[in-house]
Amino acid sequence: MNLKDERVLVTGACGFIGSHLVERLVEMGAKVRAFVYYNSFNHWGWLDSLPEEKLQEVEVFAGDVRDLPCVQRAMEGVKVVFHLAALIGIPYSYIAPESYVDTNVKGTLNILQAGRERGVARIIHTSTSEVYGTAQYVPMDEKHPLQGQSPYSASKIAADMLAQSFHLSFGLPVAICRPFNTFGPRQSARAIIPTVLIQGIAGKSRIRLGNTQTTRDFNYVTDTVEGFIRIAESRKANGQVINIGSGQETTIASLVGKVSKILGVDLKVKTDRERVRPSSSEVLRLCADNTKSKEILGWKPNVRLEDGLRRTAKWLMKYKGEYRENLYAV
Repeated sequence: MNLKDERVLVTGACGFIGSHLVERLVEMGAKVRAFVYYNSFNHWGWLDSLPEEKLQEVEVFAGDVRDLPCVQRAMEGVKVVFHLAALIGIPYSYIAPESYVDTNVKGTLNILQAGRERGVARIIHTSTSEVYGTAQYVPMDEKHPLQGQSPYSASKIAADMLAQSFHLSFGLPVAICRPFNTFGPRQSARAIIPTVLIQGIAGKSRIRLGNTQTTRDFNYVTDTVEGFIRIAESRKANGQVINIGSGQETTIASLVGKVSKILGVDLKVKTDRERVRPSSSEVLRLCADNTKSKEILGWKPNVRLEDGLRRTAKWLMKYKGEYRENLYAV
């Protein structure tokens, strides 16, 4: 499927990955409708930071994915839906799990129901590597067992299962994109890479982190966005769950070392108990098997971790003020 001149809807468009996806779709010539969470300040999150010439090409729709009539209106005339809207902060999911069910599960149900009613050609539902929990084997393929080790991951497992059920029950053309740990400009300061970079850029020699022995599969945001695009374009992706990950795992301690080298500072880690998950909830190891993404999509990451870290550090140094205003955008 060629997305040029096609009407596409991006939910969660005001967030980190969503705003990058909107920007890329505009560059490709798609007719983009950006679904943003309504707020009384009329702020559009990270969409506000897009170049004016690109933002002029975007139709912004403010609403709430938890409201089915609102979702139905947003989906009028749409051919492809990229569903990224979700609550994503894992620590907050321990405090307010019901809100995660409302947004991540009910919101996804609304997208699926409206997509079925409107007869959309493809829905790309966003999953997360967190649904796997701690690796039982590596690399982790799409058949790896799912483990709800946090209320957040449990809500995403439920949303994934709903998406699969609508495909199997009603023939809804749904594909599930399962990104591993995406990073880059505009990411929330809650995430590990901006946390390390911000503290290092601020000149702190002792930085506060949680467990540094866990491993993650880090992917630069442009590579993740390309994964979304390839899934939308591929007929073979219909009904599939597809990992978007590098296949390389990095400990947080090693990540700190890479950042130290890039910034030219000697960073030491001090354990912050508030950043340590409950012991049974901690995901100790994540590493993607990206065989399916290579075979079905022809996708593989193009940006090395070190290069992505340099790009992100450069952006943070340039846009520190703008970042502080938007760092809690979902």
